Amino acid sequence: MTPAEERVWRAFPRGDDVDFRGSTDEDPARGADWGPERTVRAAVVRALLLSAPQEDGETAALRLAGARITGVLDLKYGEVDRAVRLSGCHFEDVPVLYGARLRQLNLRESALPGLDAATLRVDGVLRMSDCLFEGPVRLGGAQISGALFMDRAEIDERPTDQPALQLNHVTIGDGLSAQELRTRGEVRLTGASVAGTIDLNRARLEAGTGEAALDAETLTVEGDVLLRDMDVLGWIGLRGARIAGRLDLSHARLANPGDTALRASSCTVGELWLRRSPPMTGALNLRRAQLDVLFLEPDVVPGEVLLNSLVYASLTPHEPAERRLAMLERDREGYVPHAYEQLTAAYRRIGDDDAARVVQLAKQRRRRGTLPWYGRLWGYVQDAAVGYGFRPLRAAGWLVSLLVIGSVAYALHHPQPLKADEAPQFNPVFYTLDLLLPVISFGQEGAFAPTGGYQWLSYTLVLTGWILATTVVTGITRSVSRQ
Repeated sequence: MTPAEERVWRAFPRGDDVDFRGSTDEDPARGADWGPERTVRAAVVRALLLSAPQEDGETAALRLAGARITGVLDLKYGEVDRAVRLSGCHFEDVPVLYGARLRQLNLRESALPGLDAATLRVDGVLRMSDCLFEGPVRLGGAQISGALFMDRAEIDERPTDQPALQLNHVTIGDGLSAQELRTRGEVRLTGASVAGTIDLNRARLEAGTGEAALDAETLTVEGDVLLRDMDVLGWIGLRGARIAGRLDLSHARLANPGDTALRASSCTVGELWLRRSPPMTGALNLRRAQLDVLFLEPDVVPGEVLLNSLVYASLTPHEPAERRLAMLERDREGYVPHAYEQLTAAYRRIGDDDAARVVQLAKQRRRRGTLPWYGRLWGYVQDAAVGYGFRPLRAAGWLVSLLVIGSVAYALHHPQPLKADEAPQFNPVFYTLDLLLPVISFGQEGAFAPTGGYQWLSYTLVLTGWILATTVVTGITRSVSRQ
């Protein structure tokens, strides 16, 4: 062994630190220039971890910093029951930890060409904060009993045919912290299970237009998923995810031009926060999602949404109905009745019945555009008459106006009685009311018969009376049934 390797070998049984760094601000990315005085062969590290002698009364551990590790560190299927810390090191080849079992692994501030650690099992914490990876990091199927730390790590996945960070089907006991993570390529979290919180605040994920930046389908998280202040080029996929806490996209900048920016269909989330962000560049897909709280600011909503079968118990912040309706009008599927019903229910739950009526009126007007011509014509009549029953005072105005017109017209020209000896005394006001009100009878309509133009006026009053009565009854029935 070289003097550097002998130093590491002697320190291991006592768990002593071996630090080859001249200063703590050295850049491991330039470790290829480090000389033999700080070079350790990967085969020596492997032998040390798998078969090194122990000393009685001491706790063995590998604590190595600032070394250039040459060759492939191959621990495939190996079991290491000692803590391993290789911080600030430069790896010339991709470490192979496939199927290995380690007590604890710390690669903090190291530079690596990649990492092959699928199905790795770590009984404690896995630390890769401040690491620089020039190739993909594979941790698919890994089991980490503690937490996974990747804060400020950078992954530059140059081949475009594989994800930059593979965390699919991993199991993490205490959460994933990857604040300010930088990736070029896909981050894959499909089928992962995290008992704590996922923290990707201030991360920068660059995959490219139309590509997956963060694919987390069927992800299960018992805590929160924090994506605050993220920059994402590509799409985020959360289809079928289960997030017990908050999915926080506050201040996030999502861009996937010409495609969907956030795919969160069929997911179940405690709270979804979309706030204080510029509008997404790309569509927002929340079809079939189930949310307890939807914190959505209208200014964040992109130009295209998919909201069919979206269910939410609470919608915040409280906004006028007109600002919320603009979102429903951007649905790619056109008229979606369920979206209007959900928005109406949200306003009713907080007691804003006026806003709920505005939404229902907008729903009827939107539905009108899907009907054949005769249905649209009848819709225009109902809208003008009483606002589809949501503007009952408008009906009163029409009735008063028609009552005045009919009363004046028939006061100036009395219709002839059908039976002069049996007819009651003519009253133009009650005669007009008899024509307008289809149910109530004052005995005037059946006793007198107008002629000429006044007969056509009576027909008009009867027809408009039926229209007004029908629309008012429809509106009342709708309101009572919702109560």
